[in-house]
Amino acid sequence: MATDYDTPRKTDDDIDSDSLEELKARRNDKTTSTVDVDEFEAAEGLELPGADLSNEELAVRVLPKQADEFTCMSCFLVHHRSQLAREKNGQPICRDCD
Repeated sequence: MATDYDTPRKTDDDIDSDSLEELKARRNDKTTSTVDVDEFEAAEGLELPGADLSNEELAVRVLPKQADEFTCMSCFLVHHRSQLAREKNGQPICRDCD
């Protein structure tokens, strides 16, 4: 069980002054405050700040494939020649797909 070290600690006098009825009332209050909430429904109406990116344009500079790079014919990613595992039917395959 986690301990919250920021909460004020009770002294022996505070513990002795708590009556049995007060403790029972606190326990009942804690159990009645529990609410069964469907997480999916709660998250459905949740809108994150800055989440609307519909009007945004990304400016990315795309470089053409370099002389020392190849396109894997399995995953279709461009890799450096050092990642070439083998050629299958004349088609280059990277180490990740091999």
